[in-house]
This record gives sequence, structure tokens and C-alpha cells, in this order.
Amino acid sequence: MTPDEVRRRFARVVAGERASDPKTVAAMRGDHSLVPGGAPPASALTPASVLVPLVMRPRELTVMLTQRTAHLAAHAGQISFPGGRAEPEDADSIAAALRETEEEVGLPRDHVEVIGRLDTYLTSTGFEITPVVALVRAPYPMRVDPFEVAEVFEVPLSFVLDRANHRRDSREYGGRLRHFFVLPYQSRYIWGATAGMLVNLAEVLGA
Repeated sequence: MTPDEVRRRFARVVAGERASDPKTVAAMRGDHSLVPGGAPPASALTPASVLVPLVMRPRELTVMLTQRTAHLAAHAGQISFPGGRAEPEDADSIAAALRETEEEVGLPRDHVEVIGRLDTYLTSTGFEITPVVALVRAPYPMRVDPFEVAEVFEVPLSFVLDRANHRRDSREYGGRLRHFFVLPYQSRYIWGATAGMLVNLAEVLGA
């Protein structure tokens, strides 16, 4: 899939039924979506934004992901998109995603072309995440924050788009059985909210 094809798919979503704002999607999904009759969290959620960076490599598009450091209070050691909670100075979810990405991995904003967003993702850990999708011009400079990010790596977009790589798993957490998507890539275990958003990305680009 080429960058132009990706742009067209997201433009089609915007022109269709999703929302009046070209960067906004009204639908919501979350950890509860895989449970029959599951309901979203009833408690107040913390707004957050992540960037879903599609890196324009010469051979194919890839998806940039980060491995979080093991000492963090939330989601320690997990694979995630760059991003984090919104701050009062952020004008909108796009601004929050770009700011957090620059802080975590040093990706300059002039290398980023925002093309749309995915469904809002609600997590059982208390976050309401806006996934902002962007094309990233490569090569790009990196300045990783060692406190938050242990590693930055890329996964081929073709791997994400292959539905055979979308698996379901479950585990007990906080006394409840959680159900979630898993995309095992090489030795990496991509699961939870990140995997759910990658499945959403595959739905949009494969539509």
C-alpha cells in the first residue's frame, strides 16, 4: 500500500459517514468491545492522544512503535504508540499527540503529515485515547527520552493489514477476565489497546 492509497482511504472515511471535522471520528471502541454485552468504563476517563506514525520507507510503509520502560507507573514495559495524556496547553488531540511524540522520541513536526484518526479507544486502566494517524517522512532524527522509552522500532504495515495476524487472547486482571487483541511480531507481543488500534487501522485501510 502506497502513501497516496493511505491518504485516499482516510479521505474516504472523512467524506463518508464519520464526522464533520476532517481529523475526527465519532465511533468508540475499547477493552470492553471483545466481551459480549461488555460496557465501557463507568468512571471518569483521562483524555490522552497517541500518534499512529506510518513511516514512508523506500520499500514499504511501516508502523512506528515504542517499548515503554519497565519502571513506569502505567503500562510499564508494554509496546505502545508514542503519546500520552492531554495537557491544558494542548489546542486539541492532534496537538497533544504531536507534542507527546516529540517529547518521547524527538520526531520533529515538520516530518509529520496528519491524515486522519481512528476510533476513540477506551481503556480499562482509565484513559480515553484519541489515535491520530500520520505519514512520517524518512529518514527522521531521533531523540529518545530514556525515562519513558526503552526502544523505538518499526513493523511493516503489510503485517498489520494481514488479518491472519490478528489474534485474540485473555488474561485475568484485577479479578476480572480481560479479552484483547494480540499481534505477535517476531519476538514482540503487541497487545491490548495498541493491538486494538492496529486492528482498527487495518479495518480502515482494508475497507
